[in-house]
Amino acid sequence: MAPLSDPPPLSAPISRKIAWANRAFALWAPTLLEDQAFSTRVKLLEDATARSRHAMAEAGITALCAECETREGGSCCGAGLEDRYDSLLLLLNRLMGVHLPGATTRPGSCRFLGEGGCVLKARHVICVNYLCGKIIKAVDPGALTRLRDLEGEELETLFLLHEELRRLLRQLRSTGEA
Repeated sequence: MAPLSDPPPLSAPISRKIAWANRAFALWAPTLLEDQAFSTRVKLLEDATARSRHAMAEAGITALCAECETREGGSCCGAGLEDRYDSLLLLLNRLMGVHLPGATTRPGSCRFLGEGGCVLKARHVICVNYLCGKIIKAVDPGALTRLRDLEGEELETLFLLHEELRRLLRQLRSTGEA
């Protein structure tokens, strides 16, 4: 297999970023996941994501978002939101077992919005912590505070994992493995 080019810029079409992430995954997944520090951070992110999503569901936010999407003409997960994702964040999702959809399944919505919500595990910061005014008014302030704390943990873990991935990819490139 030919060497992989640098990741496409953020302004590239999402299909190009997904293609790069899928190719990088095919080339480097075993090497990346064999790195103990990296694989530990992946597990930490999976755990942090599960905790924040559980808190969203407990607070009723997941149900409110689903209602908005199905009954009120669309949620905050609108078309074009996927363009905020860079190739490395998409590669992280592949490394976490996520299949990246080849096309939008819900017209007018983000490509990554599936029937049960977002299909991604490693999400962009705006996807993690944006809440509309309707939700903020409807949800118990204590539940929101707990959610915000968990989102902070998720985002900090994601940042550290993203940086670790950058470091490992630089290392692979310097040794000629990339």
